Amino acid sequence: MEKLYKKSTRVINNLNQKFKRYLYNDIDWNSRLIIITGARGVGKTTLLLQYMKENFGILPEALYVSLDDIYFAKTALSEMAEDFTINGGKYLFIDELHKYSNWSQDIKNIYDFYPELKVVATGSSALEIYKGKADLSRRATLYHLHELSFREYMILMHKIYLPVFSFEEILKNHNRLAVEINNKFKPVKYFNEYIKNGVYPFIVEDNAKFFEKLEMIINLIIENDIPATTKISYETIVKIKNLLSLVSISSPFKPNISELSRKIGTSRDQLIKYLNLIEKAGLIKSLRYSGKATSFLTKPEKVYLSNTSLMYALDNRINPGTLRETFFINQLSAKHKVSYPKKGDFLIDDNYNFEVGGKNKTRKQIAGIKDSYIAADNIEYGYKNKIPLWLFGFLY
Repeated sequence: MEKLYKKSTRVINNLNQKFKRYLYNDIDWNSRLIIITGARGVGKTTLLLQYMKENFGILPEALYVSLDDIYFAKTALSEMAEDFTINGGKYLFIDELHKYSNWSQDIKNIYDFYPELKVVATGSSALEIYKGKADLSRRATLYHLHELSFREYMILMHKIYLPVFSFEEILKNHNRLAVEINNKFKPVKYFNEYIKNGVYPFIVEDNAKFFEKLEMIINLIIENDIPATTKISYETIVKIKNLLSLVSISSPFKPNISELSRKIGTSRDQLIKYLNLIEKAGLIKSLRYSGKATSFLTKPEKVYLSNTSLMYALDNRINPGTLRETFFINQLSAKHKVSYPKKGDFLIDDNYNFEVGGKNKTRKQIAGIKDSYIAADNIEYGYKNKIPLWLFGFLY
């Protein structure tokens, strides 16, 4: 236990990051059990440590542990929690939950047997909270940390502070909002910077090595995070890498499951399983019809890479149209339902149709559709139902 305290103190003291992700203020930190999921690299660990440093410092009643620590190769998480509580511990912060094979049962036991202990844990997006053997869904308060928004990027990299705008506010007042923002900085210029290498907060560490680190993260997700939550073979890992490569080349695309299965060398059902795995891990986003009954084996209508930085990391042949759509689905899906429409590119919250395009995009494809809009790239100001694409980067 002494070694864990020393490591916890060292990690907290070494934290210098002042910028806080949007989720920091959304979390009800008073909950007894909080679980935060998110793709690797989005800042879950930093968020955890920021709260600890700001509220407890190095007080002995608060402890940070990472479950990839060799300590947990011989000591059960529940056993460590018991020792911690006996010694006056009150706040336990657990990182890398998915690295611990019996996480579900141990977290349940900690919750049930130590009611005086508050637990905050982080885990991979691939972590299946609702499928654990122990019923955590009714015990835990769940949060998901999304990638950086355009608004957050401007704060982190350029110290330009602007508030969050609701989706409805953008639809109704986009002209006024665009004027206010353009009076502070040139959004089109910085937007082009953001979509290339601004989606992950580690950009602040070393701009020159951003893609080198992102490529490393992609490999870690496929080789470590997915196998840690789902038992798969080395052969399957290779097939998942091949599938992600095919998606990156043709994204967005309407999957031809038979053709993809042949190229990957697997069955239809297995291919859809692979798509589900890399989506849960935060590498792709699938688009499906709203209200249509879906199951584990239902193929998506369209598949995108999860964000624009992944596009640049995986394929240098960037299609501007795909880039715009990828940004749009990424930012909207953080807090809204995004589905596949009968006409247009996206349906938001089952009510709003969107066509995404360049500055000369017209309403031809969504003509006559109620509550339909254009999200247009490379424009500073909108007009009527034509809204600057970059403005949807201020939703969180």
